[in-house]
Amino acid sequence: MAFFPCFLSAVFVVRNQSAGIEKILSEAAAVIAGIVADYELIVVDNASEDDSVRVLKRLTGESGLANLQVYALTKEVDADTASWVGLENALGDFVVVVDPLVDDIGFIPQMLDQAVSGADVVFANNAQKATQSLAYRWANAVFHSLYNRFNGVHLAKEAPQYRILSKRVINFILQHPQPAVTYRHLPATGGFARAYLNYSSTPQASQPKRLWESIDRGMRLLVSTTRAPMRLVTALSLFGAVSNLVYCVYVIAVGILKTNVAPGWMSFSLQQSGMFFLISLVLLVLGEYILNMASLTNEGPLYHVGQEFTSARMTRLEKLNIEEVVSDLGDTKTPNSERIS
Repeated sequence: MAFFPCFLSAVFVVRNQSAGIEKILSEAAAVIAGIVADYELIVVDNASEDDSVRVLKRLTGESGLANLQVYALTKEVDADTASWVGLENALGDFVVVVDPLVDDIGFIPQMLDQAVSGADVVFANNAQKATQSLAYRWANAVFHSLYNRFNGVHLAKEAPQYRILSKRVINFILQHPQPAVTYRHLPATGGFARAYLNYSSTPQASQPKRLWESIDRGMRLLVSTTRAPMRLVTALSLFGAVSNLVYCVYVIAVGILKTNVAPGWMSFSLQQSGMFFLISLVLLVLGEYILNMASLTNEGPLYHVGQEFTSARMTRLEKLNIEEVVSDLGDTKTPNSERIS
């Protein structure tokens, strides 16, 4: 197996997986420890309702796993935001984001090989998908179709959740007011070398997706990453203003060319069309203002870490070489902690 002289961070988002989390992390450590110079395992507990936090706290003890970092959230957030909690706290040269119920941990070496070779972002797509309801699959297809039409990116195919990011990409995302959104639609930003890998692995029994929460998440992602919805509003406002202006010309033409016009019709029609013309103009200006403000505002923190604890053993600290200076007479002098190779 290839060896990569780099520091790799692995981010796991879990929820109510207390029964299998120790096995998942042990297998991940076994795969990663043998291929990189140093590593860390970052677990983001997405407000579990079982005893996952207790299990994770035990795993960070003296007899637990090395290089384990845990972030327990106080409330459940979407998968992208939870993943970003781990990403922005990662120290590695490269960071891999893993869904332990869907992604194959054993595929990390192939992904890391592409990253070390120069790819800033490496996406891995599993040909075998977890089973979901018909309604969810239908809504998912509609969302990806709309997103692809507006942004030119099919997220399911071109931006699967299983990915490795370089530190350079993470620093780029940190500059955005809503980094979790930028992280999700990363291929639409461009400017980074990307690699796409495919593999086939049977996913475990994943937690069922909640349709309405997924719809809400999809709408927020769609609205926040493209101007198309607000542009539609402003286009309709412009169309309304022009239509009413044309109608005013029509009313004046009828009043001039026709002799049998009902009394008051011309003045009433001009009054109505003029009012709607002004309303359309107001909506047009207001829509453009909202569009501009939406691009500048930040809705505040998307998450809050309630608990944080770290492994009692950190292998990168154990690798520090503290030398003892021995004099010619054979007596041992005080260790020089400053001399670190």
